Amino acid sequence: MEQSLKKITGEIELSPSLLNIAQNIKNVSDFAKEANNFLGKSITEFLEIILGAGIFLKTSDIHIEPQEEKANIRLRLDGILQEVMSFDLKILQALTSRIKLLSGVKLNITDRPQDGRFSVLITAANEQTMAIEIRASFLPSEHGESIVFRILNPQSLISLEALGLRKDLLALFEKEIKKPNGMIIVTGPTGSGKTTTLYAFLKNIQRPEIKVITIEDPIEYHLKGISQTQTVPEKGYDFASGLKSIMRQDPDVILVGEIRDLETAEIGLQAALTGHLVLTTLHTNDAAGTIARLISLGSSASNIGPAINIAIAQRLVRRVCKKCSTLQTIPVSALEKIKKELQNLPKKIEIPKLSQELKIAKIKGCPDCNFTGYRGRIGILEVLIVDGEMEKFILTLPSITGLKEKAIEKGMVPMLQDGLIKVLEKITTLEEIERVIGISSKEP
Repeated sequence: MEQSLKKITGEIELSPSLLNIAQNIKNVSDFAKEANNFLGKSITEFLEIILGAGIFLKTSDIHIEPQEEKANIRLRLDGILQEVMSFDLKILQALTSRIKLLSGVKLNITDRPQDGRFSVLITAANEQTMAIEIRASFLPSEHGESIVFRILNPQSLISLEALGLRKDLLALFEKEIKKPNGMIIVTGPTGSGKTTTLYAFLKNIQRPEIKVITIEDPIEYHLKGISQTQTVPEKGYDFASGLKSIMRQDPDVILVGEIRDLETAEIGLQAALTGHLVLTTLHTNDAAGTIARLISLGSSASNIGPAINIAIAQRLVRRVCKKCSTLQTIPVSALEKIKKELQNLPKKIEIPKLSQELKIAKIKGCPDCNFTGYRGRIGILEVLIVDGEMEKFILTLPSITGLKEKAIEKGMVPMLQDGLIKVLEKITTLEEIERVIGISSKEP
């Protein structure tokens, strides 16, 4: 599958001059200035500066959107869309044709969605070439085709230690991924960093004496030393059938991109119960919702409890910009909110003394952070541990609320509390936590 993908995937290699320009783009204003300089030049160079700038700005997505009179470019930086520039629709027509050609999709189809992919090759000063995969999505809209690039930069893959975890969570994860069997589920909405967490696990697990196989849709990042396979639904090769085939390949560790149906869930649970470590994702709002989601798919509680080791729910919040952020004395209202939400925090979690003298981060804004006050992101997590007591509790088919209460009683730190701890550590702000997950008035 990997070889066939390479054959149909186009490639762009950034020229040394374009590479030099892209590397010196530090913010959205620089991006707009340089991209406008290439508007009157070739479409190929215009596309290359857009992609090169997006890569070096560490953008996750680039949106090219046709409007009534102009086309707009927006970037998703640290999870937030930012407007960059507008350009003529005639240029968009030529640009779309160039992108379609690279992406391996049909040029004459404009009335239905298409998905393609290609690679951007970047040669560093040491003459090593890095291939960055771009997923291109084309969607018909009122004024033309909307195009979104998803940038899959291998440099986004980080180690477990670099995830920014609390010490107790890092120790827990290191312990759990050493287990020979069971299931680890990471849950959260699209764009919440689930893949990054799973690949951090794989990087820690991978060694010559262990057979690791993944089934993904699609393969987002390529890791050395493991076998990766991609689903092809139109040919009947989906997660369920792929997982069945993987089981005949004598794996020790299996990564399943996502559990979407009962068949995949059942095969995954059985694999976890029969001597395999299974890593996977699921779409739920919180860790407790993982159990309810599997039951709603049709899985038996008598299988779910013994199979699952931990369920992790996560979101991504923006870090304050290190170059321009300052410190402020915590406002009284903020202190009261934090005190209320952290009143049941387990004693093993160390936090600063909650007093009026406490200092927290204050955002300002500078060219380095595009005047947002934030640069980079970090995960906030909650982890439900399924031990013997929790396994028995799951057999009673509790509600999500009941399961969450039980997990908190046993020491789980909810996402909100984890986020507030990062506020106290001056990593992010209370406003950012409220934006991402809110502060509920409900008691847990």
